[in-house]
Amino acid sequence: MTLISTPITAEIVRGALELEPTEYGVLPHRLPARARAQNTDGQLAMSESKPAGVRVVFRTRATEIELVTRPTKMVYVGAPPVPDGVYDLVVDGVLTAQGSVAGGNILTHDWATGSSELTPGPTGTLRFDGLPGDDKDVEIWLPHTETTELVALRTDVPVEAAPDRGRRVWLHHGSSISHGSNAGSPTATWPVLAAALGEVDLINLGFGGSALLDPFTARAMRDTPADLISVKLGINLVNADLMRLRAFGPAVHGFLDTIREGHPTTPLLVISSVYCRIHEDTPGPAAPDFSTGKMLFRATGDPAEVAAGKLTLSVIRDELARITAVRAAEDPNLYYLDGLELYGEADYAELPLPDELHPDTAAHCRIGENFAAHVFAPDGPFAEKRS
Repeated sequence: MTLISTPITAEIVRGALELEPTEYGVLPHRLPARARAQNTDGQLAMSESKPAGVRVVFRTRATEIELVTRPTKMVYVGAPPVPDGVYDLVVDGVLTAQGSVAGGNILTHDWATGSSELTPGPTGTLRFDGLPGDDKDVEIWLPHTETTELVALRTDVPVEAAPDRGRRVWLHHGSSISHGSNAGSPTATWPVLAAALGEVDLINLGFGGSALLDPFTARAMRDTPADLISVKLGINLVNADLMRLRAFGPAVHGFLDTIREGHPTTPLLVISSVYCRIHEDTPGPAAPDFSTGKMLFRATGDPAEVAAGKLTLSVIRDELARITAVRAAEDPNLYYLDGLELYGEADYAELPLPDELHPDTAAHCRIGENFAAHVFAPDGPFAEKRS
């Protein structure tokens, strides 16, 4: 049977702030072109192009679906191979099938030198068949671990844009944990799990290694329509050893001020880091360690340097609580959540971080469930109705 091709446009792609035309199709971005033009960091460029929270969404009676993509696979020199990215097929809200796309580009990164080399590769096809032939909402969640060019969408019967279900839009910014690092698939990341429990539509601006209070990220959030906003800050500022306490407070104020320019009364939640043993009281930078044959991270700073203004997670939690308390006196829609409420020392004892930095799938589930219980509860900051 000849399959029908449907143009891949913003009408059927959710969770991306922009679709960049390419030689093969379109490339979803989670930062707009203006922000990308102001960035010179390869880590952020790589992270924002990985489509965490991005999905192709449509309504159809199709029993056969093909999505042609051109992924970019990561290879880390001296580290074990990275598994192929996973695509999740969700039908009427239920995870129904999973798959991967072979081939694609290869991006080889050397931690020792910081250099990267891109080797171009071919497109590949993801296929789902045997689906029920009735009307259904279909979501294909793209891999959060692979930059993914969208080339073609093909089905055995026509598709149409999914109707607006009236869900509130949740705009979230955070680090690699929000991005989804070490979760087994895109719908197993904690923000996606929390969004499902809260019955909201997610725009995930979680950037691996790159929640660094960049003004262009704040401006992107300012300019993005949203009903609910959260920012999760801490771990990247410590493990990058980016700034000292003197700069941190004003930078947080500036970041929140910029968001408030576009969203003056939107519920805005500031979240501190979840528990991370290596950086609770030890400053960064963090360094990869392959001595055991797998990737681990260790803190290389000296706790004595905290007195001179170096940041740790404990320091940042105290400062974020102070800042939000001061601002909340004039901003009744500003809230603070201690990240230890989402994943604390007891959770670490039960569900340890495999590389000492990133949660696995089970821990992502714990974080997502705890977030929903605190934040989407009837008395929580993102409650459906507030007095």
